[in-house]
Amino acid sequence: MTRASLVIRYVAFAVVAVLVNLAVQRLVLLGGDTALWFTFALGAGTVAGLVVKFGLDKRWIFYDGTRGAVAQGRQFGLYSLMGIAPTAIFWVSETSFWLIWGTDFARELGAVIGLSVGYITKYQLDRRFVFHEARFREAAR
Repeated sequence: MTRASLVIRYVAFAVVAVLVNLAVQRLVLLGGDTALWFTFALGAGTVAGLVVKFGLDKRWIFYDGTRGAVAQGRQFGLYSLMGIAPTAIFWVSETSFWLIWGTDFARELGAVIGLSVGYITKYQLDRRFVFHEARFREAAR
């Protein structure tokens, strides 16, 4: 796969995951608008987006053929863990832009920059720690 097609796929899958996340949040928020419902919506949306992105990345980015519940569970755990640093990058960038400039445009620009840096970081972490065996299998062909 060319670098350009990899980037296009990865970005497209990120967009799909975000849309799934937001759709699940909206669905959950139909149940109510309290802080508890909001918290549940954030959690449910995050999990839904994470599961979708994992499946897409596993199959179409890393071409990973790992089978079995235990192996895939371990892999999903690592995939989730590798998302902590990129999420922190995103949150810090968005928050910093908001605190410095205090506008919605600045906050959203910070979010886009943070997401971009975060997803580049996530790809590198996933490639090195989550799907490294798939990369070695592919190189051996």
